[in-house]
Amino acid sequence: MQVLKFGGTSVGTAERIKNVARLIVERGRNIVVLSAMSGTTNSLVEIADYLYKGNSRGAMETIFALESKYADTVRQLLGDDDYAAEARTVLRGIFNFLRTFTPEGFDTVREKEILAQGELMSTTLMSLYLRQSGYICDVLPALDYMSTDADGEPRMESIERKLKAMVQRHPEADVLLTQGYICRNHLGDVDNLRRGGSDYTASIIGAVLEVEEVQIWTDIDGMHNNDPRYVDNTSPVHELHFDEAAELAYFGAKILHPTCVLPAKLHNIPVRLLNTLEPTAEGTMIHSAAPADGKIKAIAAKDGIIAVKVRSGRMLMAYGFLHQVFETFERYRTPVDMVATSEVCVSLTIDNDQYLRPIVDDLKKFGTVSVDRDMVIICAVGDLDWHNCGFQADVLNALRDVPVRMISFGGSNYNISVLVHAADKKRALNALSAALFQ
Repeated sequence: MQVLKFGGTSVGTAERIKNVARLIVERGRNIVVLSAMSGTTNSLVEIADYLYKGNSRGAMETIFALESKYADTVRQLLGDDDYAAEARTVLRGIFNFLRTFTPEGFDTVREKEILAQGELMSTTLMSLYLRQSGYICDVLPALDYMSTDADGEPRMESIERKLKAMVQRHPEADVLLTQGYICRNHLGDVDNLRRGGSDYTASIIGAVLEVEEVQIWTDIDGMHNNDPRYVDNTSPVHELHFDEAAELAYFGAKILHPTCVLPAKLHNIPVRLLNTLEPTAEGTMIHSAAPADGKIKAIAAKDGIIAVKVRSGRMLMAYGFLHQVFETFERYRTPVDMVATSEVCVSLTIDNDQYLRPIVDDLKKFGTVSVDRDMVIICAVGDLDWHNCGFQADVLNALRDVPVRMISFGGSNYNISVLVHAADKKRALNALSAALFQ
């Protein structure tokens, strides 16, 4: 058995739902994880935002527009038979449910109930289309088995016990369908695994059921060696180690959610990235046996970075300074990406400016502070163990005409990162591609 996850663009229209259905049935009895149709989650976020702002009219207009979109999809997908009537009944119930929310007492619990409706609608449409096409399709409701603890981490033992029992209750099913992204938290309330969480759902399911492979289907043929939005003639990377994929995902490769890799890695379940628009393409295989060849395999970039430098003469030959600096970021629950130190300075980067002002105020107690905004982390990822010679020189030589604010290497065996200004991002990505891959 395999787990097949299809993202929002893969099921974004009636025609794409039909294409995905063909891919599903060709691969036999598997568990299929669906995201919400593209654009749906954004609309649901907008509905919640209107309610937070006390604008019921805006929420109702957005609900009406979304309902009209789904009515068109039902007509194109299911026609006018009994399956279409069932779809209209289910969707009418969901949209009427959305209309019950009012600004009075609206909170995050109700917001997450709204956000869960996208996946419930996409699995409804797919299951009815498969049944209309003559296949036995059973839905495994994610809210009945996917749960998290008080820290937001998946309760793996509970998920395994419940999901295995559910699968065993459907021995005749050609396809087992479930929702990505949504779950229940430790209080039993509807919650979610955050944006991109459908990848996480697929990886968790693959881990607890010990499947042969987890397949992540998107609209691009695998993880490319650079960002095709900024660089021409990129190509997919055929194999990556779990840690290489995690580095690329964290530092900007949008095809894969960073959290997806961990459950599969811990249970040694291969993850394959495939393209619904080109299903015969090889894609990218992510596993523990990727070749250790001493090469840089891909480049990724993370935007919206802020660099903070703290300089203090008291740091010279002193202990405790770094502890004070990092304790400040911990106090404001702000993660740090890159770090570089000298004898009297420490520079580091963050990607969230929510608490930047109080952080800087506190850091000024230890030394002088400077802040650089509009920065970008660019990372080169591959088998970069320090015993492998030359790759550092290749990266820095490629960027000889690009101003570099920070350099980080040695934190892992898979990543060398540089910090540049956002204005230099495209030039840096193209220079690295030309030097490393062309």
